[in-house]
Amino acid sequence: MAHPALAYIAGAYEHPTRDAGGKTLAQLQIEAALGALADAGLSKDDIDGFFCGPDAPGTGPLSIADYMNLNLRHVDTTNTSGSSYLLHVSHAAQAIAAGKCDVALITLAGRPRAEGRGKGGLVRRDDPNQPDFQWEQPFGIQILNVYGMTAMRHMHLYGTTSEQLAWIKVAASHHAQYNERAFSRDLVSVEDVVNSPMVADPLHRLDCCVVTDGGGALIVTRAEIAKSLKRPLVKVIGAGERPQHQQGGYFEITQSGAFWSGKAAFAQAGVSPADIKYVSLYDSFTITVLMQLEDLGFCAKGEGGRFVMDGNLISGVGKLPFNTDGGGLCNNHPGNRGGMTKIIEAVRQVRGEAHPAVQVRNCDLALANGIGGQLGVRHASGTLILERE
Repeated sequence: MAHPALAYIAGAYEHPTRDAGGKTLAQLQIEAALGALADAGLSKDDIDGFFCGPDAPGTGPLSIADYMNLNLRHVDTTNTSGSSYLLHVSHAAQAIAAGKCDVALITLAGRPRAEGRGKGGLVRRDDPNQPDFQWEQPFGIQILNVYGMTAMRHMHLYGTTSEQLAWIKVAASHHAQYNERAFSRDLVSVEDVVNSPMVADPLHRLDCCVVTDGGGALIVTRAEIAKSLKRPLVKVIGAGERPQHQQGGYFEITQSGAFWSGKAAFAQAGVSPADIKYVSLYDSFTITVLMQLEDLGFCAKGEGGRFVMDGNLISGVGKLPFNTDGGGLCNNHPGNRGGMTKIIEAVRQVRGEAHPAVQVRNCDLALANGIGGQLGVRHASGTLILERE
C-alpha cells in the first residue's frame, strides 16, 4: 500500500573521512553538500533552501550560503543537538509544502578528533548562563555518568543486564565488518563488551559510540523534481519531533522523547512498528538503542533486553535489522551528532544500496530516529518514516 509523500529525499552522502586533520570545518560542510548534490544529480544552483545546526561554521547559513554562492529563499537553523537533522528533514518537507523552497540542502560536519576531543567522557560546556548550570554543574554532571545512571535505572526497574546491552554492540559490529569506511570493523562478542573497561557503571567502553570527524548531507525536494531525476524514489511519509525534559522533576529517566515523536510519525504515515523492515537508531550508547526500541513500540517497556538478544538486530539473522552501516557504535558519529548518518543509512536501505551482506530484503519501509541532548536530563527526539516508491 502506497502512502502520501510529505517530500522526497533525492540525495544522500556520508563524508568518507573519520579523522579530518587536514580539512577545515567549512571544507567538510561543502564536500558533504557537493556529494549529496552529485548523488541526486542536481547542482548548487538548484538549491533554494538551506537547513543547518550550529555545527555550520561562522554565521551558519549565511556563511555557507556565501561560501557556496547559493541563491536561497528559505533557511532554518533548528538546533536539537544530534537529532537536529531529522527535524531538518521534517521542516524541509513543511517548507516545500508551503511553497517556501523546492530543493532543500541539509548539512552536518564536525572534527572533534582533529581538535583533540577523541577520547574519554565529554564534559558539558561550562556556561553559567545556562539555566540548569547552578543545579547540575556543581555535581560534575557528564554525558557518560548520566547515561550510566539511566542504564542503571533501567536495570533496577526491569532486570536488564549488561549482557543484553552488549548484544546491541555485537549487532553493530557484525554490520561494520562489511563497511570499509567504518571507524572500527572489529567483530566483537558479548564477552568482549562486558569485559571491556568500565567507564560509567554499568556501561563499559564498548557500550559507547566512537568519536569521529566527518559529516554528511541530504537533498530534500518536491515530488516533481524527485521524479525527474534518475535515482530511486525515497519518500518521507511520516515525521515527529518531541523535546523531552525533566518536567519539574515529575519524569521517568527510562522513557525518551521517542515515545511521542514515534507516535506522531506512525500516525502521520498510517503504518505501525510491525510494518517497518529496518531501523536506524541513535546509538550514542547501547542503552540509547534499547530505550528507543521500547519507546517506538517495537517491544513493550522493560522487554528491550530480551528483544535485542541472540542477534535479533543483525541483518539476515534477526527480526529487526538496525544500523547496518555499523552505526555510531562502530562506523561514524561525526561531530558527536549522529542523526544525519541515521537518515543516510535508512535511505541506502530503502534504495537497495546498502552493502549486499547487510541489505534487508524488500526494504520498502524504514524508520530513522535521533536523540539529541542527553537522556536522563533534557533531549529531543526526531522520527522519520521512509518508503520506497
